[in-house]
Amino acid sequence: MNLIELDEADRRLLDLLQQDCALSNQELAQRAHLTPPTCLRRVRRLVEAGVIERRIAVLNAELVGAGLTAIVEITLSEQAAERMAAFEAVVAEVSQVQQCYRVSPGPDFVLVLLVADMPAYYALAHRLFTAANQVRNVRAFFSVHRSKFAPRVPLAD
Repeated sequence: MNLIELDEADRRLLDLLQQDCALSNQELAQRAHLTPPTCLRRVRRLVEAGVIERRIAVLNAELVGAGLTAIVEITLSEQAAERMAAFEAVVAEVSQVQQCYRVSPGPDFVLVLLVADMPAYYALAHRLFTAANQVRNVRAFFSVHRSKFAPRVPLAD
């Protein structure tokens, strides 16, 4: 994967879009100190280059009934590449799995889960973390307070 060269205008646009992706092209151009056609062209280029993967709304999980965050370490019974890929494919299809990282050293995976409550966690854990999915060990941590949540990519100069 090749790095994309970003100039100052690109970084301004990306920073603004990470703060609020619902800005109109007119508002975005004004805040980025660009003309609307230039702004539109640059954003399209960033999308086509894959720098902007998608535009989403970040919801307040508690207000929509998903108030329990679990950070889960997973160790598989075998670390063969096909077993790892198979586990990743299973969790990729589960909406409650917010993030999945293959890590080293230590466990094979770290997952961030977002579920309604503890019974929902148990049901999900029973479905995902069984012998059928080649899981040998599970270690879960439950958030009691979130002090920071910033899904922004820092943009270096």
